[in-house]
Amino acid sequence: MNKIINKLINHLSEKQKTLFLIDSLGAILTVFFLFVIMRQFDDYFGMPKTVLTYLSVIAFCFCIYSFACFIFLKRRWTPFIRLIGIANLLYCVLTIGLLIKYFPLLTIIGITYFLIEIVIICGLSYIEINVATRNKEKESN
Repeated sequence: MNKIINKLINHLSEKQKTLFLIDSLGAILTVFFLFVIMRQFDDYFGMPKTVLTYLSVIAFCFCIYSFACFIFLKRRWTPFIRLIGIANLLYCVLTIGLLIKYFPLLTIIGITYFLIEIVIICGLSYIEINVATRNKEKESN
């Protein structure tokens, strides 16, 4: 598993632009799930609609940021990759806090969705931060 992740980090260190596209697509998928699906069927998930709206707005901002980086950046991607990696981690911390706060309201489906989302986003953040670190090391050599 570790070998696969290192291979992926090496590959994305060479194709940093792709990392922004992956992040942007993931963020828009999160917006779709939170705003379109989960708000419509909030009884099945348990998270209040206002919380889902705020989370989807944050995810939409991340989508715009990553897509803008994908479109407009031509070089010096490292600080921008690190920023979105840290922002994604903060989003996960916020989501964990909301899971704790609203735990009595959440259904098994809701808890499962948010835990899966946290695992995926933390994995992406790990890759983003490692790509940024690896590229910074390359730039300094």
